Amino acid sequence: MKKIEAIIKPFKLDEVKEALHEVGVSGITVTEAKGFGRQKGHTELYRGAEYVVDFLPKVKLEVVVADDQAERVVEAIAAAAQTGRIGDGKIFVSTIDSALRIRTGEKDDAAI
Repeated sequence: MKKIEAIIKPFKLDEVKEALHEVGVSGITVTEAKGFGRQKGHTELYRGAEYVVDFLPKVKLEVVVADDQAERVVEAIAAAAQTGRIGDGKIFVSTIDSALRIRTGEKDDAAI
């Protein structure tokens, strides 16, 4: 099993969710996040005073899928989240050793 974490721009969430549905992903976890990378941040003017916005709003998606599904899921997220501008985000893939569905006791692939 693989855990795919994606940090994307918030306005791309619906497109990514639809793309994941099309490749057969049945469940995702979404968390509001703030952060920066090469994009750094930007300066804004508020009531005549300049201030730096260094943590930008992002959305973090987490999906656990079977090994054979991981590449399709990564491609779907990347295609749906891309704007071609700085700050489009990142995708991380890691290995999951075990999963357990609490309600039924199902394990591993059956639990996802």
